[in-house]
Amino acid sequence: MDISSIHLNQSLSSYAPCFAINASSFSHKQSLLTSCRVSFGLRRPNDCNSCRFKSSCRNLVMAREKGEKTEEHPLIDDSVDAEDESKVVRRPLKLPERDFNGTPYVPVYVMLPLGVIDMNCELVDPDSLVEQLRILKSVNVDGVMVDCWWGIVEAHTPQVYNWSGYKKLFQIVHELELKLQVVMSFHECGGNIGDDVHIPLPQWVMEIGQSNPDIYFTDREGRRNFECLTWGVDKERVLRGRTAVEVYFDYMRSFRVECDVFFKDGVISEIEVGLGPCGELRYPSYPAKHGWRYPGIGEFQCYDKYLMKSLSNAAEARGHSFWARGPDNAGSYNSSPHETGFFRDGGDYDSYYGRFFLNWYSQVLADHGDRVLALANLAFEGTNIAAKLSGIHWWYKTASHAAELTAGFYNPSNRDGYASIAAMLKKYGVALNFTCVELRTLDQHEDFPEALADPEGLVWQVSADISIMMVLNAAWDVSILVASENALPCYDREGYNKILENAKPRNDPDGRHLSAFTYLRLSSLLMERHNFLEFKRFVKRMHGQSVPDLQVFPNEKHPKFKEIDGQVAAD
Repeated sequence: MDISSIHLNQSLSSYAPCFAINASSFSHKQSLLTSCRVSFGLRRPNDCNSCRFKSSCRNLVMAREKGEKTEEHPLIDDSVDAEDESKVVRRPLKLPERDFNGTPYVPVYVMLPLGVIDMNCELVDPDSLVEQLRILKSVNVDGVMVDCWWGIVEAHTPQVYNWSGYKKLFQIVHELELKLQVVMSFHECGGNIGDDVHIPLPQWVMEIGQSNPDIYFTDREGRRNFECLTWGVDKERVLRGRTAVEVYFDYMRSFRVECDVFFKDGVISEIEVGLGPCGELRYPSYPAKHGWRYPGIGEFQCYDKYLMKSLSNAAEARGHSFWARGPDNAGSYNSSPHETGFFRDGGDYDSYYGRFFLNWYSQVLADHGDRVLALANLAFEGTNIAAKLSGIHWWYKTASHAAELTAGFYNPSNRDGYASIAAMLKKYGVALNFTCVELRTLDQHEDFPEALADPEGLVWQVSADISIMMVLNAAWDVSILVASENALPCYDREGYNKILENAKPRNDPDGRHLSAFTYLRLSSLLMERHNFLEFKRFVKRMHGQSVPDLQVFPNEKHPKFKEIDGQVAAD
């Protein structure tokens, strides 16, 4: 394959339409707030500028280009800093921009499209991918992230693996001298609002599920969630003689053997191990396919026969066999906490039974992570390993933190629900990958004041309370690496600035910072010229470099600027 030249991506346009996000479509966007990475292009028709969740459009207007067009990618030219970046018109920022010049270098990775490998494990449109990867390389992106889907690799027969397309992809990345973050994805892709790629669980697993649907997570009404296997079968030999964790281990071990050269050459910098729906360590408590809409509290997902057996055993061990049941007053997917007897202030969540149930429910989550990460350490000895936690921030300012409780995080206002997870990650030297670093509390209040959301508070609690020391930012103090990614596509400066502030905390005496940031995701929209210029600027600042237009606002006069028909253009 010839990868010696770069061609102009047709999507790199000098003009961009204005996209509006209206309030009625907001719930679609929110249904994937902390879910798996979005597909190539827009996840939803109204998903542009979703980084900030605004109901009005944040226009990014490009001034008309001067001179003739070129067939070379316009972003490769060194003159882009002095000229092209000055042509981007942005809405005024609410706060002055911070200068990140000289700050620590934070590597930036970009997630590849969900459909980059097809169901036959073949690389899709490699020539276009090479062009895009070269463009990313030209702005010093450190590497890319790719999901290795269980439903593709082990699709038809147990322990028969096909890694062919992934190996071709890895070779291209290697030749371009980029790094790889690889995700062991043991969940279904698709089924959520706006997904344009569907990758189910392996066919042989779904055949087992037809005769034994209890291998899937189940809600109180008996609805099955086919996105991933229930943790109740972690140690049950229901998968053609193997337990679920044995299946996961065999898959990871096969990958390590088949892709050995990319480990030895240092191309693979990190393995992220999928631990639940969307690859995240959580219960599938807010599935859009079951009617959930933001900011619903979600539902407990423990009603398959295997988890109910575990609950029964725990209740009997406690001496209260009548506690072997889920809460009967916890509402439904779209309830608010105050509408339920369980989650309301002073509700049953804080009763003797409530504390017992929530302890058991959250311990099942922690035990699952422990089992899978222990085997991942064996399979990938000597390789950096990460686990992903979702940013469930809605109802964070209520006492019960209901949305976190249904997702498996026993984190009400009077309890630290992340310390046990931190201890488990530290035990195996696993990095924490946390989402929603681009969200701001103010925007959540403006759009959904009833949700009492606080993504900023959650970000800082997770990066702080995640250690046994329970002090601010103690994750770094106990040497737990903290990486992050944005929860929704982000193309605007204000969203990038929020990511930067969380990546490199101001006034930290030890200069602690994220170990890496992964951008969601490579798409035709990102590659549009105005969006890519903003992304390039963001990468430079993550790398601790200076930018030429710091704190230059579109309503201020600048000696290099002049106005043409209300748009900014270079002299």
